[in-house]
This record gives sequence, structure tokens and C-alpha cells, in this order.
Amino acid sequence: MPVPLPPPHPDERHSLRGFLAQLAARGELATVDSPMDPGGFDLSACLSALDGGPALVFTNTGPSAIPVVGNVLDSIDRIAFGLGTARSKLTTRIAAAIANPLPSRVVPHGPVHEVELAADLTLLPVPRFFEHETGPYITAGCIVAKDRVSGQRNLSYARLKVLGADRALIGIAPNHHLAVLARAAGARGERLPIAVTLGNHPAVLIAAALYLKLGDDELEVAGALLGEPVATVRCRNSDLCVPANAEIVIEAEIDTTETVEEGPVSEYHGMYERYGSGYVATVKAITRRRDAMLQVVEPGFHLEHVLLGGVAIAAGLQSQLKAVVPAVHGVAVSNSGCGRLSAVVALAPDHHPGDAAKSILAALGAVNLIKQVTVVDDDIDPWDEAAVQWAIATRMRADRDIVVVEGVRTDRSEPMKLGGTIAKYGFNATRRAADRDDWTRALPPASARERVAAVVDAIRQGARRPD
Repeated sequence: MPVPLPPPHPDERHSLRGFLAQLAARGELATVDSPMDPGGFDLSACLSALDGGPALVFTNTGPSAIPVVGNVLDSIDRIAFGLGTARSKLTTRIAAAIANPLPSRVVPHGPVHEVELAADLTLLPVPRFFEHETGPYITAGCIVAKDRVSGQRNLSYARLKVLGADRALIGIAPNHHLAVLARAAGARGERLPIAVTLGNHPAVLIAAALYLKLGDDELEVAGALLGEPVATVRCRNSDLCVPANAEIVIEAEIDTTETVEEGPVSEYHGMYERYGSGYVATVKAITRRRDAMLQVVEPGFHLEHVLLGGVAIAAGLQSQLKAVVPAVHGVAVSNSGCGRLSAVVALAPDHHPGDAAKSILAALGAVNLIKQVTVVDDDIDPWDEAAVQWAIATRMRADRDIVVVEGVRTDRSEPMKLGGTIAKYGFNATRRAADRDDWTRALPPASARERVAAVVDAIRQGARRPD
């Protein structure tokens, strides 16, 4: 039987359900009451078919009676809305939060501890996503970990394939900080305690995807994005602190001495990779809200998965590039580039000759996975892929403006790598005074566009609302 959509608790501005209430008010949330079998790919098929559409809450997911929510952040505008900013200011807002973190605060109680379950992952409606993967995956877990010796805390993502009631394979790239912490614990003969938090506010979801230095605390960046410290509660079986307003927390330990072969697993580029074996995580406790929802991210080449990585990479890259080229105005890591492989850099009008080429080379060297960089002027929204392609078509000369660098290091997930390297390239699609006498865009006057802005916005809002 379907269960009703859980309501927001009082003062839940900084929770997933508070954000879902905001989406519902905008006509961007759909509730699905039809029976859905998580283990039969039904949830995944719906999320995939409605990629880029409304956030979805599935209320009829089988014996657990726990609703499943997905496609929450599957557009750049929705991410910006979730962080309380405009898309044009999104990466600047995140970069400012990285530079000005807010320490989280510990509270004695939180909704995420209302109910304690048995340490049994099969009590949760964890979906199977893709045909050739070998089990169900937890995909939206923001994982809290801390090094016992240094005290360094980390918030990050890693996929967990359910192996049994209290066992899961945890897939972590070797260079990720969670893997660094796990290996450090293993070298001391210890297991690494982790807390997999599910059902988080967009600020936490974005912060968990950031590429920061080891020791920088992503949860503190989430606080800066919220404008106030994240309220946290202590775990039942460790001294880890987790967002008090999360929906579900899975407490576990990573054992680096036990590994399991994973088999084919989907990647952001939409194909399968075979990474070999992964560490085993043993579940110690599960707590949840009384009316909890299980959040999922549709993996593979789907918008929420792509954007979570792309927005985070873009924000960090913007900070790095501005240190090299002060004229950098904005950065995007595009959807068509799988949120990992292709970046767009917008330069302010006062940029100097050579700044475009310098931006290309700096971006290609800053992030291993980025292999294509397009530089545009600041009249182009770097997140608008049609506008970027228009700039390439109308402002670039191929014989002059393409940069190719061969044999550059990349990461293991690059789909076309050869011996760990790939050729990288850049497009300079900025205006040059010598190319045209007149670069003026053919548009209605700005005064007219301002007069009708409220009308246009009302029509757009109405078009988003369900009948």
C-alpha cells in the first residue's frame, strides 16, 4: 500500500523534506503511488525516463513502507534554488563558502535518531539500477568519516553495493580522501568507522561532492552554504557527528583487509567500468526518522549524478583559475561532458591577450579528468550549452583557436584513456576585435525585456505547475 508523503517537521528549512516542500510549491515534485519493485529496476526506469523532470517520490515501494525520493537536483536551476542563489552566481557562491567555512554544532537530539532499526540493509528499499550491475546500490549516501589520530573529518560520496544484511562493498577511487583515511586506519590495524547519511539538504549534497584538501571539512562548507552551522548529532557507535535533519543514517566500519570483486558498475559517462575489488563495510547500526524517506541518485549518465559532480568541480576550478587568471568570471562543467570531462570558462571584458590560452592550459592541468576546455566571453552563460556552442560556431577560427596537448595524465574512469593518459584540447571562442567590425547581438531592447520580465516569469512558473 502507498504511504503518504512525509510532511516537513517544524523548522525544517535545512532538511531534504523542507526542500521538497519548496519544490512542491513550485510544481517541481511528483508523487508516484503505483507499486514499484526496487529490486526489479522499476524505480530506476522511472527516474531514467523522467531525467531532468520533476523530483519524484515513490510511496509504494514494498514491505519496508519507506518512500524513495530521487531526481531531486537534476537541473542547474534547481541546484541554484536549493542553495538560495541564481545560476549566474552559483559557482561564485560555492567558492565563497569553501573560503569561509562555518563549523557545525552538536545538538543533543535530532529527527534522524527517532527510530533505531536492526543492523540490516535489507530493511531498506535499496534499488537495483542497471541491467548488468550485480546488485542493489546505495547511491546518495553522504559519508562522514574521521581519522582517529589526526582528527581530520571528511564528507564524501561512495557507492555501496548491498552484499547481505550487514555487509556492503564500498567503491572508492584510490585517490579519494575516504580511501586515504581507510588505508591509514588499516595500516594501524583498525577499521575505519563511517556514517552513511541519506536524505540531505542540497547544501550537504553539494558539499559532499567538493574536491577539497585533505583535512578541509566539507560539512563546514555546507554550513556556509546554509548561512548557519549544520546541526549534527553523535552516532550511536562512534564519535562521528552527522546532520541531525537527515532521513537515515547507516553506521558501519570499513575493513581494508577484506575485499570483494565488484563486477561491472555504471559510471558518469553512461557505460560500465570494471574496477576489480572493493573494501567491505560492515553495518553496526541504522537509525532513521519515524517517517523516513530513502534518497537515491540515479547513477550513470543521468543529470543529477552528472550535475552533483559537475557543479562541485566547477566551483573548485573557478577558485583555482582566478588565482592564475583574475579575469575568470565563471566556470561550468557541462552535462554533455558528463559533469567531469568538459569545462567552460567565461572571461570578463577586461581580460588580456593570452588569457584564454592561459585559462585552457590551467584548467587542463588542474583537474585530471577534464580533457576539453572552451573559453567564452562573459555574455555567454557557461551553463547554457546551446549558447556555448553558438559562441564556438560564431567566434572561433579552427585553424587559430584550437589547442591540443597530447599525453596528459587522467583518471581511471576516463572512457578513452590509454596507459593512464589522454590527449586534451581547448577552444578559444572569445571575440577578437580584428575578426568583425560589429559584435552587437540582435535582441529586443533591454528596457522592453525588463518590462516583460514579470510576465515571462509568471508564464514559466505556470508551465511548471501540474494541472
